Amino acid sequence: MALAALALPLGYALGGPRAPPAPRSAVTKMQVQVEKAKNAISEASARQLGNDAFLNEDLMARARAGPGKVSDTKLKVGVIGGGLAGMICAMDLADAGHEVEIFEGRPFVGGKVSSWQDKDGNHIEMGLHVFFGCYYNLFGIMQRVDAFDQFLRLKEHTHTFVNRGGAIGELDFRFPVGAPVSGLQAFARTEQLGVFDKIANALRLGTSPIVRGLVDFDGGMEMVRELDDITFSEWFTSLGGSRGSIERMWDPIAYALGFIDCDHISARCMLTIFMMFAIRTEASVLRMLEGSPQTYLHDPILKYLDDRGVKVHTKARVRDIEHELDAQGRPSKVNAIQLATGDRHEFDAIVAACDVPGIQKVLPESFRQFKEFDNIYELDCVQIATVQLRFDGWVTEMNDPARMRDVSGDQSDGKGAGIDNLLYSADAEFSCFADLALVSPGEYYKEGEGSLMQAVMDSRAFGRSEEQIVQDCLQQMYTLFPSARELNCTWSNVVKLGQSLYREKPGQDKFRPGQATPIPNFFLAGSYTYQDYIDSMEGATKSGLMAADEVIARADAIGKMRGVAAEQREPVAA
Repeated sequence: MALAALALPLGYALGGPRAPPAPRSAVTKMQVQVEKAKNAISEASARQLGNDAFLNEDLMARARAGPGKVSDTKLKVGVIGGGLAGMICAMDLADAGHEVEIFEGRPFVGGKVSSWQDKDGNHIEMGLHVFFGCYYNLFGIMQRVDAFDQFLRLKEHTHTFVNRGGAIGELDFRFPVGAPVSGLQAFARTEQLGVFDKIANALRLGTSPIVRGLVDFDGGMEMVRELDDITFSEWFTSLGGSRGSIERMWDPIAYALGFIDCDHISARCMLTIFMMFAIRTEASVLRMLEGSPQTYLHDPILKYLDDRGVKVHTKARVRDIEHELDAQGRPSKVNAIQLATGDRHEFDAIVAACDVPGIQKVLPESFRQFKEFDNIYELDCVQIATVQLRFDGWVTEMNDPARMRDVSGDQSDGKGAGIDNLLYSADAEFSCFADLALVSPGEYYKEGEGSLMQAVMDSRAFGRSEEQIVQDCLQQMYTLFPSARELNCTWSNVVKLGQSLYREKPGQDKFRPGQATPIPNFFLAGSYTYQDYIDSMEGATKSGLMAADEVIARADAIGKMRGVAAEQREPVAA
C-alpha cells in the first residue's frame, strides 16, 4: 500500500507546483553558492560543490591520489587545528611540495573526532562516529593512508530502531534490487511506523524533491537547496506528512545527524542525506572503526604526515594571528601565528582549520570588517554528552538469557552476543547508540566483560550533573532492553561538549564561509565551512581538500607576497 501511495504523486513532483512553503528568505541557494565561490579560484575545489559532487565517484579517487600536482613555488604553511580538516589539508599541501606545520591546542589530534585513553587504559571518545557509505572523500583518504580495508568494519545494511520494552523497528535495505527500490521496500515494510503513518510518510516523500531526483537529479537537488530556510517538520507536514512519522522515525534520525529535532533542523540538511540514500545503494550502508579513532584513523594519517615532514604541535594554543592592514585599515596579509606560550611562527600562508567556537576565538577583531568573517559569529553550536557504560553481560541480547550473561572465554572480534550495528531510539534522550564491544571490538572489548554501550545525549540532558546523566542513561537503557536489568553496570564515563556541531537550523547556509577568503594568503577549513554537505566527518574532509586546493592554486601569487610590506601600515597582532 505504501509503495503504491509513493508512486502516485510522481507527476506532481516533477511538473506540478512545489510542495514546500515559500522560503522565508529571498536569498536563494544559488545566490549562496555564488557568494561562497567569489574568492575561490581552484577548479579542483569547485568540483566539491554542486550536483556532480554528490554522484561523482572520481572524488574518492581524487582524495585517494592527492592533489595531483607539485607547486612550482614552495610555501611555508601554518595550519591552526589538528582535526580531520586540518590534517587532511596538510596531507595535500605536503604532497604538493609545501612545508607544513599543524598547531593543535589539545594534547591530541582529531578535533570533534578525538579519542584518548584514561589512566586505566579505557578509550574515551567525544562522540559516536559512524561512517556512512556516501563518505566518498573520507574513504579515499583512508585508502590513501592504508586504513580503509583493514580498519573499517562493514555492518548489515539495515538501520535499527529500539523502542520501549525492546520492540524493534528496522529500515531494512537488504534487497536483491538496489536504490531506489531497496529504499522503497524498506519504508514500506518497516515495523517502526503504523499503516496510517506509512501512508502519510509515502504521500509526503512522493511529493518531495527525492522523487524528482530519481529522474532529474539536478532538478531535485535545486529543490533541496531552496529548503534551507524552513524546518524539516514544516516541510514534511505541509503536504500530508504525519506527526507520528516525525516522532517515531524522523526525530531519532535528525538527532543522530545534528543533535536537534525535526522542529528545529533545516529541511535541506535532512533531505540532502535522503537524496543520497535514494540515488546510491551504498550511501545508506554503515561502517564503524575497528577501535578508537586515534588508533584506527588519526594514527595512520599522522604517520602519513610524519613521512612527509609535516610537524604536528599539540598543546599549542594559538593566541593571535599577526597580520597587516591596508591603507583603508582592512586586513590584507597574514604573517605569523603567535602561541599562548609567546612563541611566534612565521608563514607564507595560514589555514584556520577550526570548529565554530575555535574560529570565533582565534579570528582577530579587524577581520570582522569582511562579512565573510563577521557572518561566522551568526553560527552557534549544539550541546552533547557522550556516555559510556560497561556491563557484566551483553545488553542488546534479548532472546537468550544465558547468552546475555555469558562473558566467558575470548569473545573478541565481534563474537559477543547482541546487535552489531548502530541503533536509534524514539524513546530515549540519546540520539544514537551502539555496543562498542561488538561494533568496534579492537580496543573496546575486554575479556571477561560484556557490552560497552556508548550513547550520545543531546541538550535535553546536557545541563545535568555527570552522575545524573549516567543514571538517566542507564535507566533509559533498561527501558529499551528490559532483560538487561539483570546485568550490572561496572564502569561509566561522561564527556560533555558544550559546543559540538554547528546548529543546522534553518537559514544557516548563508553564514557559512568559503575556504578562500578576502585575505589572499589566509584560508578556512572545517565542516562548518561551505562544502555543500552537512557538518560531519565527510564535511570536514571535503573542506580540508578544498582549502588545500585553494592554497595550491595560489602558490605562485602567495610566494610573490613574501617580504612585501603593507601599504602605509605596520604589522599588527590581533
